Amino acid sequence: MNDWDDLRYFLAVARNGTVSGAASELGVNHSTVSRRINAYEKKHDVRLFERLAQGYEMTQAAENIYRYALEIEERTHIVERELFGRDTRLQGRLCITAYHSTVNELVLPVLNSFCSHYPEIDLEFAVTADVRDLSAREADIAIRGTPQPPDHLVGKKVADVGSAIYTSNAYQQRQLRRPEVILWRDEVVLPEWVIEHFPDARVVLRVDDVTAMRAAVKAGLGVARMPCWVADVCPGLLRLKLDVATMGWGLWVLIHADLRSTARVRVCRDFLIETLEKKRDLIEGRCSNYI
Repeated sequence: MNDWDDLRYFLAVARNGTVSGAASELGVNHSTVSRRINAYEKKHDVRLFERLAQGYEMTQAAENIYRYALEIEERTHIVERELFGRDTRLQGRLCITAYHSTVNELVLPVLNSFCSHYPEIDLEFAVTADVRDLSAREADIAIRGTPQPPDHLVGKKVADVGSAIYTSNAYQQRQLRRPEVILWRDEVVLPEWVIEHFPDARVVLRVDDVTAMRAAVKAGLGVARMPCWVADVCPGLLRLKLDVATMGWGLWVLIHADLRSTARVRVCRDFLIETLEKKRDLIEGRCSNYI
């Protein structure tokens, strides 16, 4: 293997601190990572990592080359983006990263139209709450909710993200004396909407995925604040007529600035913008009746 390929494995282990984490990042088996690191150390007769119970820790030799390896990685990504940015073909791999709810509720129902027009574009979805690095070509297009995208990304805000407080028929039938609320997993203190509208509430559940939150509300476990495009389309959910502060986030379609001229990126970006703009009322929360 060439030196850059070796450095890819070195950087993945250095960043993750574990073989399993590096394997997940690289999309390979963990035994492959171990074998490649061992071979690289043997090739240069140097120990790069201390194998500890809690993971891999860089030695001084590894610390000495880490910065240079990062520079090589960035230069490699620049070359890849430059070449991809000049690709005029409407064919080949194209990766879109987005939240589960964005893909399932807003994109997949109309994706057949795009696939019919561009059958030679090999679409992939990286459906995750994690932010993928467009600079490193971990994805080519991102659909993200954000107050303001990074400077190196270009795109368009298709809508402001509307949210509201939702309950369900199942919850209403329980007729609880004390309200029960569902929060995000990282909300260690009560958010403002709970303090204002449900000051004596009990936190019954915390989740880290909006589709799980929606399912929990529908099952009658409690009330929750959710994006309108996620909740308004779900039968059995009821939007409460309660004021909530705006999130200040927009829903953006983003690409790396270097890929503006890439043919398949351009046509897919335009399709996604057009698709999401048609659903602006849903995204901004104007498609539901209150109770």
